[in-house]
Amino acid sequence: MINENVKKWLVERGLGDRLTEHKEIIDTVEHAAQQIGCSEAEIAKTLSFIVDGEPVVIVMAGDGRVNSSKFKALFHTKPSMIPRDKVEELTGFEPGGVCPFGVSAGIPVWLDVSMKRFAYVHPAGGNMYTSVRLTPDELEKCSGAAGWCDVCKGWEE
Repeated sequence: MINENVKKWLVERGLGDRLTEHKEIIDTVEHAAQQIGCSEAEIAKTLSFIVDGEPVVIVMAGDGRVNSSKFKALFHTKPSMIPRDKVEELTGFEPGGVCPFGVSAGIPVWLDVSMKRFAYVHPAGGNMYTSVRLTPDELEKCSGAAGWCDVCKGWEE
C-alpha cells in the first residue's frame, strides 16, 4: 500500500528509508500517534486550504489548530479548507493521506513553526497507512516548502 510516487520522491532525496508502512490506519492524529509510538503533537498533520481560488497546503504539529487571525495576516483571507470530496482531485492525495511530498504541481507547501520544537515529526506518506520520520529541517528541504509560517494556536513551546 505504499504510494509509489511518494516513495520515489523520498528516494530521490536520499530519504527513502524514512517511509514506514503501518498495519493499521493512520488517518487521524490520534491513530497515527498510536501506530508510530509518538505523541500526538509530533504528528505533522497536513491540511489543505483554498486561498484566492487555489489550493495551499499547510503542515503543522498535531496539537496545533489554525488561528484565523494569523492565517488571515499571512494569506489575506479567512481559512477555508478544501471540501473533503475535492481533496484528492486538488492535491493528488486522499483525505487522511495528504502529505507534503509530490503534491499536485503548483501547490505551495507551508510549514508551521509549531513543529520546530521536535527532533522528529511524522507526516503522512501519501495514504492512510504510511508515515515518514523526518527532522523539521529535512521536512523543509524535501518538501520544497514555500517557507515557515506561524498560523497555529493551541500548542505549547
